[in-house]
Parts: sequence; C-alpha cells; structure tokens
Amino acid sequence: MQKLQDVREEAINETKQKIDEDIMRYMQERKSCPTFDDYVTDRRSFFHQVWINTWLNRVTNDLMLSHKKAFLRSRGIELNGMEKKWVNQLFRNEIREIDPFDGEAWLKETVKAGQEWRDRFDAVKDQQKEDHARIKRSTLQKEIRRDILQWVEDQVRKKELAWYAELRYLMAQKVAGDIGNKKKFILEEDQLREEGAFHSSHYPLLEDFMGEFTGSLNKKSEHWDRDAWEYETYLAPYERFSSYHADQLIMNSMLEALSEDHLERYLEAFGQPLNMERLSRMNHPLFLSIMNTWFNWLGEEKVERLLEIAEGPWDPEVQLISLTADMEEREEREREEREEQERKQREEEAMMESIFGREYSAPGKSNIRYILHLGETNTGKTHTALESMKKARSGMYLAPLRLLALEVYDKLNREGIPCNLKTGEEEKVTVGALHSASTVEMFHEKDHYDVVVIDEAQMISDQDRGYAWYRAITKSRAKEVHIIGSTNVEELLFRLLSEEDVTVHHYKREIPLQVEAKEFKLRSAKKGDAIVCFSRKKVLETASRLQSGGHKVSMIYGSMPPETRKKQMMQFIEGKTNLIVSTDAIGMGLNLPIRRIVFLETEKFDGTRRRRLSSQEVKQIAGRAGRKGLYEVGKVSFSRHVKAMEKLLHQEDRPLNRFAVAPTSSVFERFQRYSNHLGTFFELWDRFQSPEGTEKASLIEEKELYERIEGSDIEARLSLDDLYGFLHLPFSKKEDRLITQWLQCMHAIIDGEELPEPVIRTRNLEQQELSYKSVGLHLLFLYRLGRQTEAAYWERVREEIADGVHDSLSDEVQSYSRTCRSCGKKLPPEFGFSICDRCHGNRSKRKRRRLS
Repeated sequence: MQKLQDVREEAINETKQKIDEDIMRYMQERKSCPTFDDYVTDRRSFFHQVWINTWLNRVTNDLMLSHKKAFLRSRGIELNGMEKKWVNQLFRNEIREIDPFDGEAWLKETVKAGQEWRDRFDAVKDQQKEDHARIKRSTLQKEIRRDILQWVEDQVRKKELAWYAELRYLMAQKVAGDIGNKKKFILEEDQLREEGAFHSSHYPLLEDFMGEFTGSLNKKSEHWDRDAWEYETYLAPYERFSSYHADQLIMNSMLEALSEDHLERYLEAFGQPLNMERLSRMNHPLFLSIMNTWFNWLGEEKVERLLEIAEGPWDPEVQLISLTADMEEREEREREEREEQERKQREEEAMMESIFGREYSAPGKSNIRYILHLGETNTGKTHTALESMKKARSGMYLAPLRLLALEVYDKLNREGIPCNLKTGEEEKVTVGALHSASTVEMFHEKDHYDVVVIDEAQMISDQDRGYAWYRAITKSRAKEVHIIGSTNVEELLFRLLSEEDVTVHHYKREIPLQVEAKEFKLRSAKKGDAIVCFSRKKVLETASRLQSGGHKVSMIYGSMPPETRKKQMMQFIEGKTNLIVSTDAIGMGLNLPIRRIVFLETEKFDGTRRRRLSSQEVKQIAGRAGRKGLYEVGKVSFSRHVKAMEKLLHQEDRPLNRFAVAPTSSVFERFQRYSNHLGTFFELWDRFQSPEGTEKASLIEEKELYERIEGSDIEARLSLDDLYGFLHLPFSKKEDRLITQWLQCMHAIIDGEELPEPVIRTRNLEQQELSYKSVGLHLLFLYRLGRQTEAAYWERVREEIADGVHDSLSDEVQSYSRTCRSCGKKLPPEFGFSICDRCHGNRSKRKRRRLS
C-alpha cells in the first residue's frame, strides 16, 4: 500500500528530528562532553518509544478509515458491523510493530563518535552562551524601557497642563485666522456655495465650528472601481494640526529633560542612541491617549475665549493661570450639568415608578378557588373543566382562538345551556344566557361569574399575547377559576397564585403515542392521517398530490376563516374526507378522530428565521393522534430526522419561568398625569425594566401603526386610551390593504363620516381570504363603536365569504395538480419531470428520425 509507505517515510523523518533535538537537550544539561556510547546507552529506550509514538500518531491520523479497513482485511480480520472507534483501536494494535525504524542503528551510521561528536557539543555550548547573552540583554532592555516609561508618566503628570496651555494658544491663533479670513460655505444639491464671512457668535464651542466646510475635498474611502470623496470640514485639518503640535511639544520637552543616565543605559541595552522617533514609538499608546484627550478639550473650548487668547502675546505663566481658571469654570459647568442630569434621572425614575409601580406583581389573597388542569394534549383537561362550568349557574370560557370559542358556544347551546359569544369581530347574544364563550383578549375584569375556564394557559409566556392570560388568571371575579395548560406552566402558576386556594389535577394520556421508525413517504398516507406542514402553500400542494392519488382531503391553515375551518373539520369527522392536511393550527384545541399525526416537515419559519420545531411544539401537535374510543394507540410519523424528533417528543419540558406584561388602562391613566403624547409613552415603555420573571410585550406593530398617524388630526382629536385601543385592534398588520383600510376608517371617525365599506373581491381563494380579513377589520371598528345592529349585516356577509372560501378550496387545490405540458395528461404526485413518459418517448423518436 503506497499510502502506508508514504506515511512511514514521514514518521521516520519526524523521529530523526526528535532524536536530534534530544541530543541537543542531553548536551545542554552537561558541563563536559559526554561520550557517544554513554548517550546511546542512556537513551536506548527513548529511541524505541519515540518511534512507536510518532508512528502510531501519524498512521492513525493520516490514513482514511477505508485504508485501515483494507489493511485489517489483508491480515484476515473480519470487520462486519464494527464501530469506527473499535476499527481504529484494532488497527493501532496490528500496525504497532510493523516494520519498525531502528533509531539507534541510524544514529550510529550517521554520527561519528570522535571529533564530530565533540564539535557538536561545542556548538551546543556556544549556542547556550549566545542564548544567555540574549536573555541578559533582553532583561536590560525591559528594565530601561520600564524606567523610561515610568519617568515619562511622571513628566506627563507634572507638565500636562503647561503643554496643553501652549497647544491651546497655537490653536487659538489658527481659529482666529480661519474665522477672520476664510469664507463660509453651505451645501446645496451636493454642491458648495459661498455664503460670506463667519460670525464667531454663531459658534458657542470650537466643536460647533469644526462642522463647517473648508471648501476643499477630502478623500473618504477607496472602492474597487473608484475613489469616494466628500467635502472637508474643519474637523480633519484641526485634528491634524492638534496632533502635530502636541507631538512636537511633548517630544521636544521629553528629550531635553531626559537624564544622561537614561541615555547611556539605553545606548548600552539597544546599541543605538535614543532619539525622538524611538521615544515616540516606545510611548505611543500613552501619547496617543494624551493627544485624543487634548483634542476633546479643544472641542469644548469657547470660541469667544479662544479669540481673546489669540489677541495676547505668548506668556507661559499667564496662559497657565488663564487655563487653570477656565478649567475650573468648565468643571463647575460640567458639575452643574451632571447634577441637572441626575435630577432629571431621579424625576424620570419617580415618574416610571408612579406609572408602572407594582402593576405587574402577583395579586393578593382572594376568596377564589383555583383548579389547575395540567397535562398532555388530548387528555380530557378541557372537557373536565367545561363540565364544571356547565353545572354552574353562570360561567365564562376564555379561548386562545375564535374557532375554539365558537366551538364551545355551539356546544353549550346545542346541549340546552344558553350561551353568548364575544370575540373582537363578533357578538352573538342568546336570550337568557348566563354563560359566555369568548377569546381571552375580550375578558373584562369587572364581570362576575360562578365559574371561569381559561384554556391553553401556557400562552401566558407569549411575548405579544401572554398578558391577556395573566390578566384573566389574576383578575377574574368568580367562585372558581379553572386553568387548563401543559405541565410546564405549573411552577409559574403556583408563583402567581402563591396566596390562593389552589387544587391541581394532573392528566396522563390513556392512549399511548407510538413513533414509527420508518421515514414517512406521502404515497403511504392512509385513512385517519393528519399530515402537518407549516405554510398555506405547502398545505395546498400536499392536498393536491394526495387528491391526485385518490384521497379525499380536508385542509386547515392559519389564514383560513374559522367557519371554513369548521366545515373542513366536520367533513373529516363525518368521514366525507379520509385525510386532513394542516399547519400547526391543528395543535391547539382541535379534537379530531386522528389515527396518525404525520410531520411532513420538521422545521418552520417563525417570522424571523427557519428553525427546527421545539419539543413543546412537537408534543402539542403529536398529542392530537389517537382519539379515545376510536384507537388503542396514537401513531406519530416523521418524514426525516426520526430519532431526533422522537427525542424531542419524549423530552421533559423546561418549566416556564416568565409571563408577559403589556400596558393596562391603569398604566395609561397614571401616564396621563405627565403627558398625553403616545409617542412619549412608547419611549417610556421601551425604557421600563419589567419586574423579574416577566417579559414586556414588544408593541412593535402598535408603534409601526402609530408612526403613520403621529402628529396628525387623528392623534390630536382622540384620547390616548381610544387611540391606543384602535392601534391595538387585532388584525393582520402585515397586509398593506388592511393598513390602508384602517387609516381610512380612522379618518372617517374623526371627520364624523361613515366608515368606508370593506373592499370585497372573490375572483380567487387568496382574494376571498383577504376580503374575509377586510370584513373582520370592519367588524372590529363597528363593535368598538357600539354599532351592533350594523355589525349583524356584515357578519352575514363574512359568513358568505367563508362559504365561498370553502367552495373555492377544491378549485385552488386543483390548480396545484401537475399535468404534462405537452398533452395535458395528469402526472403522478411525485413525478420528477414536466412531460409524461409517452410524450418524452415520442419526442425522442422524432429526434432520431431527424438525425437519420
């Protein structure tokens, strides 16, 4: 094997080099020349060991695993199924004594025991003497350099003000010349235009004047194809002027003051005299710091004071006295500014405490009984809590999704328990109802119920929506509050309800989850499967491929209207479809007869980046598999990374330790004692440090929307509470058309005009879904303005649009079906080409005929 031979040659050369190095160390440790035979006798075991170590390291690291396996097989060793680490160990054992290098024999052949050995000893000793001399010289150099640096620092402390006084005088003369003799320029349309003379009164400090243009061009940077230029300000020439004269002042003074002892010792240590350049290089960091400090001081000098200094003659003593007085005045001014800043900071801290205070601390003890229902998905938690609410005289169910609130509303009314519905976009009043189903954001803390049920409590940690759960959990007025959530929220809930009467019920799955070892392929989809992917487009594409394979498919995705989503679910429940394709929307509260959950994707885009699913996301979705009473086991399948995803499914949840906080009406009320400007509130909110264990809502969408109306009549004519309420309306703020509609409605409100009707377009599914959102935004305005009668009409319009979405789904899915671009024949779901086999064959035949 040539590669093995090459590695052996490299190991031999490395071994020879190590033996040569060992000879040098051996001789360095001895005062007189040892005999060659003594060395060989003393180091015989070393020769063998150094070869073994070098050879094994080389051959292990430089040979590929395939080469090692080939070597072992050549020696009759069977390797089937053997792990890499055992192959390496076996290889090292077998190769260890193969064709060893005899270091002693090589040494005796190449090194003569007589004069050559003694000459080598003399060379080693000469090198030792040189090394000792170099170390001594280096020590002397360090000592004199340290002494000079210390001396320079002492001189700086003594003379810094005197040097700066002279630099200030020189700068004063330059400034007087520039202001008195040069012209002022202004920049117009990328060109400088002369504007006349400078007026010193326009520039309180020199740094203000440094921003003026000199009239010259200054090279800014070099690009690969051109140089970039910009108009020069006085900053650059003044900085050069200050650096040059500061350097001259310091260096001339230092060289004159250096003692003869310093100069002689430097010459002895370095073999060359100490001059200005070497002294500057030695003290460069210190001098650079001094020059930067002085230039900053010059920038803070009053221009009028510099002009006064320039009129007088140079007198070191007079200028030093003047500088000392000016610096004392500046220090006093800085002290006053610092005290003013500290005063403002104390006032702001007091204001922040007054506004936010203990708003987000845990509530005190109440007479409410809290029942926590904690466990995995699909374990009957919500059913148990709702049963308690149904038995109560009055109750409220708070849901994370409008669809879930609608589901409970329908369920209770169907069972003869009158129930109202209230979400941001709709209100349905049932005669005699004492029960209500609502989205959690619609919770009103003044309402009283016998039982309140709060679903999906782990959402309390969501940065943007979590405060709605915090408010519902801590501000509910009821005899009993049932809180439903995953097990990882238990610790956080106990911290919030530390003084309350709390009972905990833990729920375990009765239907076990079973992960399939084989990676899922779409062609193996079966009845009862729910196939999960993470975009609307992927849902429609997957549904199209499944329908092409003969399946009947229901679909669920985030932007789908809840009414449409409900119809799609019912088709699956009633057996009209045998498969369901969904985004992760399936993971929250939707109880469906699912046999198997299939993760067609294991990553999702979370708004900023594409990332792997978290353990909690996998559990939430996978938990929907295995409906009790239908299946004895819930199956879970992954299209890739099966072992890694199974590990996430069984991974213990990390306890939630933070809950989200957001502005409250109390906070706004206290803020208005100081200001009515919402922009100021957003600035304070950004600076507000929320209490430990909490996380502020970012308010990014509200701030972006506010920027569109800041300073307008909308802001001027609305109270701060009303304005924030409109900014906080829950609509899709990523849609430009909805942003435009929001602005039009806001202008209509302050102008006393009718709200503009939403634009409704129904040509395709995407237009219908956007129209649904547009009507939803219109309803948000109507309900906020108390126009329920008008809202009833638009709710019917929205239902018609939702029906249209449902009807259009099949057409949209059909558009994703792939057909042969030549003959139009439907292609198989996983066909990899744009034309069918028959058309491809005909094309090939025609091509062969032309060639023949």
